[in-house]
Amino acid sequence: MIYIGLTGWGDHDSIYPEHIKSTNKLAEYSSHFPVVEVDASFYAVQPVRNAEKWVNQTPDSFRFVVKAYQGMTGHQRGDTPFSSKKEMFEAFKESLKPYLNAGKLALALFQFPPWFDCRKENVTYLRYCKQMMGEIPVALEFRHQSWFSDRYRAETIDFMKGEGWIHSIADEPQSGEGSIPVVPVATNANMTMVRMHGRNVHGWNKSGNANWREVRYLYNYNKDELLEWKQRIADLERDTKDIIVLFNNNSGGDAASNAKTFQSLLGIEYEGLSPRQMDLF
Repeated sequence: MIYIGLTGWGDHDSIYPEHIKSTNKLAEYSSHFPVVEVDASFYAVQPVRNAEKWVNQTPDSFRFVVKAYQGMTGHQRGDTPFSSKKEMFEAFKESLKPYLNAGKLALALFQFPPWFDCRKENVTYLRYCKQMMGEIPVALEFRHQSWFSDRYRAETIDFMKGEGWIHSIADEPQSGEGSIPVVPVATNANMTMVRMHGRNVHGWNKSGNANWREVRYLYNYNKDELLEWKQRIADLERDTKDIIVLFNNNSGGDAASNAKTFQSLLGIEYEGLSPRQMDLF
């Protein structure tokens, strides 16, 4: 099955009725899409009560991609609120229990930063992450192009297959070492993920600018670009059972419309979504 959705549910104004309360947005979101990425978990390991609430607001067929806490992927600058890495991983796994118990966890996403390059100590750390996560399905997304350089590409893919990592394939601007090429290869027979970050080359690496986060994902995919991915998805379906496609190009509010266009191009009609609210006034 192909699951198409967005990263987060708070910022997609085009799919919500006017004056909707923030507490009702996830339920309304799940009337449009069957999957969502939880971004709040990157900034802080979420209380179990939050996951319980989100699970209860969505239909039985809904799925969550939960982003790994930043301290687990090396994004965290400074101290974490945990006394050890083990404690940090255990707290994150505890926060996943409501999704697991409800059968709604698609996977946990480990997205590593642009400075996490292909070298021995980082490969060792990836093995540690996989070991700590146990049987929980985990996806791996790189941001340093060395992992898919001519020298290491085949070894990286073989490593991911051997360790059981789900490949999170990125569509993103090609802007030097801090970006990776499109590598449409499935490394897990059960699941593959695609994250559509947009192709805003000029905004991608300008982290020193005050409004960097606002423009980084400012991009609107055109039909031809989405048709490229239609073919790639068809190719990936031969090697993997389920595919999750998440649109992250949300700086200009284009993610939802691009996701719906892509769904239409693939001819997908989802069943089991939440009923939509009626906006009468």
